[in-house]
Amino acid sequence: MRHFLTLNDFSKDELIEILNIAFDLKADLKNAIPNHKMKDKSLAMIFEKSSTRTRVSFEVGMTQLGGHALFLSSRDTQLGRGEPIKDTARVISRMVDMVMIRTFKQSDIEEFASYSKVPVINGLTDEFHPVQLMADYMTMIEYSKTDHPKVAYIGDGNNMAHSWLMLTSKMGFELSIATPKGYEVDESILNKALENAKISGAKITITNNPKAAVKDADVVTTDTWASMGQEDEKKQRELDFRGFCVDSNLMKLAKKDAIFLHCLPAYRGQEVSEEVLESSQSVIFDEAENRLHAQKGIMVWLDSHRS
Repeated sequence: MRHFLTLNDFSKDELIEILNIAFDLKADLKNAIPNHKMKDKSLAMIFEKSSTRTRVSFEVGMTQLGGHALFLSSRDTQLGRGEPIKDTARVISRMVDMVMIRTFKQSDIEEFASYSKVPVINGLTDEFHPVQLMADYMTMIEYSKTDHPKVAYIGDGNNMAHSWLMLTSKMGFELSIATPKGYEVDESILNKALENAKISGAKITITNNPKAAVKDADVVTTDTWASMGQEDEKKQRELDFRGFCVDSNLMKLAKKDAIFLHCLPAYRGQEVSEEVLESSQSVIFDEAENRLHAQKGIMVWLDSHRS
C-alpha cells in the first residue's frame, strides 16, 4: 500500500503515471464520459486547516469517480479534543477506503499514515503541498513549449518552495528559488533535493535576488507571503519582502511566452501585481481546475496499488 505524503516518496516514472491517469480522467470529463473508477469507495477528508480549493476539488473529484467524500473539521473529530493520532487513524481507516488530511505538522500526517489501514494523502502541511505541485506540473505540461523548462519561484521558502524542490529534483528540470534573507528554504529539504538532482540531472539555484531567478524563466510562480498561522507576522513580512512582488517589470525578465502560476489565494499588490495576475501569461485558473484532475489521478493510482 502506498501513501501520498511527499513527492520524494515517488519515482519520476510513478509521477508521470499518475499524471497520465489525471489527463485521461480530464479528457473523459470534458467529453462527458462517465468514469467511476472509485465506485462506492469513501474518502475521509480531515481538515485542521481551512480550505477552499482542497475541499471542493477532493469532494467533487470523489463524486465524479463514483465515490463519496466525508468532510471532517477539527470540531468534528476527537483529534480536536486530544485523542492520540494513532487511535484516530486506526478507527477511521477501518471505516473508509482513503483519507486526505490538511494539517500543520508533517510529522502528524506521517504518524497517521503509519497506523492507517488505507492510503493517506497529504492535502497540505507546513512543510509540503504535494497535491498542488501535481496540478502545477500538469499545467506546465499543457502550456510549456520545452521539455526542460526553467521555473522561477519568488517568495517565502515555505511548503510550496519545498514541494517545488521535490518535484524538480525528481523530474530533472531547472529551478531557481529567490527568497529574502532569513526566509530561505529548509536546509535538510534542500539537501535531499540536491541529492536527488545528482540522479535526475536537475539544476537547482538558491538566491536572494528575484531578478536573477526570473531571468529567462519559462514558468514564474509565487505564493502568499504570510501563510495560515503567520498572520501576526504579516506587517513585518511585508517590509522584508519588498522587491519580491511579481510585477510586469519582473515578468519582462522571463521568456516572452513564460506562464505565471500561483496556488491561490492571491493577494494583489503583495506577492503579485494585479496586472500580472490578470494578464494573458497568467494561467492560475487552469491551474486551479487541474487540482481536481490531478487529485483524481492520485486517488485512482493509490487505490490501484492497495495490497
